[in-house]
Amino acid sequence: MSDRAPKFGWGHINVNVSNLEQSIAFYEKLGFQQFIPAIPYLGLSAKKASAALPKSSACALGVAENTRGRACIMQLNDGFPKLDLTEFDGAEQRSPLTNSDLGLVRICLGSQNLKQDYEQLRAQGIEFISRPQRDDGSLADIAVCRDPDGTLIELLQVYLENWSL
Repeated sequence: MSDRAPKFGWGHINVNVSNLEQSIAFYEKLGFQQFIPAIPYLGLSAKKASAALPKSSACALGVAENTRGRACIMQLNDGFPKLDLTEFDGAEQRSPLTNSDLGLVRICLGSQNLKQDYEQLRAQGIEFISRPQRDDGSLADIAVCRDPDGTLIELLQVYLENWSL
């Protein structure tokens, strides 16, 4: 890496949602908790009433100047990256991306016991694309579910002892 290369650290992953309360409840089932019930630098909070984005924030995000919304920041085990859930008033749902599309298509969470986590989440009403699957080389078990707006969430248990690097 050159001395001129930027040096970044993790910040957050943004997921735009249609219903903030429903999405908070979903991500809490995955073990997230609210870190901040707002995104202060955008002027948005998780309160029932939506707020207008400041003109500078709308410009930076590339959204209409009169955009209104609500938001919060979630976290998993006090770590990074944080998860920014944002509900914009009147946002239209386009088809969520799938694993065969280009671009950011899923968020991956590591599991220590995928079978157990899968069963607990199914008991809470979370639907999965399939039961946990093990790859042919026994390197990992994978299961994928969708959040309330269709964002793919990959749950992954790796078996590093089987990896030959």
